Amino acid sequence: MQYLLAAVVVLPLVGAAAALLPAPPGLKGRNPGQAVLRHGVTVTGAVLALTVALAAGFDHDNPARMQATTDISWIPALNIRIHLGVDGISLPLLVLTALLTFLCALYSYFKMPTGPSPKAFVALLLVLESGTLATFAVLDLMLFFLAFEMVLIPMYFLIARWGGEGRERAAWRFILYTLLGSVVMLLGLLLVGIKGGTFDMVALATDNGSSLGHTTQLIAVLAIGIGLAVKAPMWPLHSWLPDAHTAAPTVGSVLLAGVLLKMGTYGFVRIVLPIAPDGAHTFAPYLAAFAAVGIIYGSLVCLALARSGAKGDLKRLIAYSSVGHMGFVLLGIATLTPTGVNGALFANIAHGLITGLLFFLVGAVKDRYGTSDLDALSGRTGAALYGKAPRLGGLLAFGAIASLGLPGLAGFWGEMLAMFGAFRPAEGLSRPAFLTFMALAGLGTLLTAAYMLVVVRRVCMGGDGGSTRPQTTGTAQDAPADVRSYEFAAWTPLVALTVLAGLWPAALLGLTDPAVQQLLRGGN
Repeated sequence: MQYLLAAVVVLPLVGAAAALLPAPPGLKGRNPGQAVLRHGVTVTGAVLALTVALAAGFDHDNPARMQATTDISWIPALNIRIHLGVDGISLPLLVLTALLTFLCALYSYFKMPTGPSPKAFVALLLVLESGTLATFAVLDLMLFFLAFEMVLIPMYFLIARWGGEGRERAAWRFILYTLLGSVVMLLGLLLVGIKGGTFDMVALATDNGSSLGHTTQLIAVLAIGIGLAVKAPMWPLHSWLPDAHTAAPTVGSVLLAGVLLKMGTYGFVRIVLPIAPDGAHTFAPYLAAFAAVGIIYGSLVCLALARSGAKGDLKRLIAYSSVGHMGFVLLGIATLTPTGVNGALFANIAHGLITGLLFFLVGAVKDRYGTSDLDALSGRTGAALYGKAPRLGGLLAFGAIASLGLPGLAGFWGEMLAMFGAFRPAEGLSRPAFLTFMALAGLGTLLTAAYMLVVVRRVCMGGDGGSTRPQTTGTAQDAPADVRSYEFAAWTPLVALTVLAGLWPAALLGLTDPAVQQLLRGGN
């Protein structure tokens, strides 16, 4: 098992190096570009298979125990070790990352984004996968920081070289915001490691902050929290996100929303809560307040973008919806209760599945109509997907109702548990304040339903809610192809898992709950 986890992290790096080499004779296919794209599908498929094997071999009776561990001295002078491991908190995120990256590689094989060489694209995709997987697998604070930073460069180039209009500005904002947050986070991690006497996350969690003074914990949580909040993204540190999503290629948006945002919230659960519990308790009300404001803010912006005449961009709307959805994750974490933290982890996975699907669908709509402008898509010669491409319209409607938290689908459970956690927060936290945050979150769910239904009405019905019959006049774009076979292959797993997680939440909560209970007790 330990070799399996190490292979999951290292194989994408090896694949990235191989992608830059000339294709062997006989494997070139029709052209070198096709060969390297097929290589990307093969490597990400192998990583997914290894991750599934890791999940199958995982001891599900003891999900709180760190499994498949590797612990090797790396820099003895600084007491930094190559320490890997997986438990019930990190395993679902590893599987989600491997799945979404494979689906992105498969989608790109048939629909490569416009840009430079496919070799660079595949290599960057694999480096991005390796950094994300490593973030969820490492158990050393310095390795966590390195893995956390490893994803920035490939995502920057994916946006800057393969993105759409405004891609250079969006890429620069992305990397400047996240690098600035990371510098502050590094100071906090160093403070914890030096004062705690080790960078080992398991040992620090077991110590549960006893070797860190109250002031040290406050400074550490503030510094680490800023870096994590930028990546999460938490209001008001979110402003890089809409531009990055709008400019990114489809697969870049899928991975940015599906897995990169989860790195920040995972850091709160894995590092902040168990290692600096006093500091987390002090800042929890402020984190909850920012989360509640983010839920309302994201929903109101989406509602404004969705209205007729606002010239709202559908990709930008989905990006702002992520600010609201990740607000529920942060609210669950801020309750400091097993119920709230389990809800946050569930909402993490649900958001990755649902928003990943939505960005795939928006990319397909933009590919067919040449725009993601809502006014253009809802005009008389616009999308009207129910009449022109009913399967695509049905999938978009499914993604929208899943995103608004319909009971029976994955989006419901995480939001509900986060609000349950806010209803009765941890001892010492102000219950009236958290009841207020819960009420704001509940209002956010109503606003989410409002803007998602407006989007479905405008894009799927056309004419701002007019006839669903196909238009018989206009350009050839009025009769686009419906869902293609490769799109079915890339999207079906996300639809199936969204339904499965909604109908059988115990499959995920059974993994996370014992690990969360132990983590909040300080690893004991």
